[in-house]
Formats: sequence, C-alpha cells, structure tokens
Amino acid sequence: MQKTFTNKEYLDYVEKKSPKSKVAGNIVKAYAVGGVICVVGQFISNSLVAQGLGKDAASNLTVLIMVFIGAFLTGINVYDDIGRFAGAGSIVPITGFANSIVSPAMEFKSEGYVTGVGARMFFIAGPVLVYGISASVVVGILHYLLKF
Repeated sequence: MQKTFTNKEYLDYVEKKSPKSKVAGNIVKAYAVGGVICVVGQFISNSLVAQGLGKDAASNLTVLIMVFIGAFLTGINVYDDIGRFAGAGSIVPITGFANSIVSPAMEFKSEGYVTGVGARMFFIAGPVLVYGISASVVVGILHYLLKF
C-alpha cells in the first residue's frame, strides 16, 4: 500500500532529495568563461585592426572567426564540455549561437544531409532567428515612421 503524503511532508521530501544549487560557483564560472570568450574576440578584433583592417571590417571578420571557433569546438566535442562547466557563460556569446546550430546538425547526421543536417540545423537556433529578425523589422518600421 502506498503511503500518502501531506503537502508539507511532500515538500520536505522533495527538499531533502533535490540537489543543492551552487549559485555562487555557477555565477563565477559563467562570468569567467564568458569573459575569456569575449577577451579572445577582442584580441582577434584588435589584431585585425592592427593589420590595417577598418574597424567595421574587423568587427565583421571577428564575428565570422568566433562563429567558426564555436562551430569547430562543437564539431570536435569540446564546446559541450565547456558548456557543462560554464553554463550560460558559454551560451550567451556568439560562439554559443554557433554551438546551437552545429549540435543538432551533428546529432541528426545519420538521417542524411538534406533531411538530417539540413532540416535540423536550425532546430534550436531557428526560433531565435525568426523572432530576432521579426523584432528588427518591427523596430525598423517604427524607427522609419517615428523618425527617432
């Protein structure tokens, strides 16, 4: 026969069985890893400007390089380890975006290039792209109409 719990007994049971959250440690790890990723991006950008590229061209090339690094590290199964360690510190920068595109593509590779990789590549990042682009269109229209 199953024992029935009162609400308080159940909450006490759940509290006892749930793992304790390490918020402070998680914040420090996320901040440190996110900071390292940003420092790498800034180093790349500064290096490109020092090579004679304009600031806009260097910024665009930096984004391209950082997306490549994120995709490459995902492809060799390193970025997932970074993500497990750093949490949001690895997800928020542009490298996390690359990871969110490459991971589903790798996972569904066995289904073929069209129905697997092609169809699943934007499985996670797709909604972000759709809502981001839609929001930018709305803001652009409002900016045009209101002449900010």
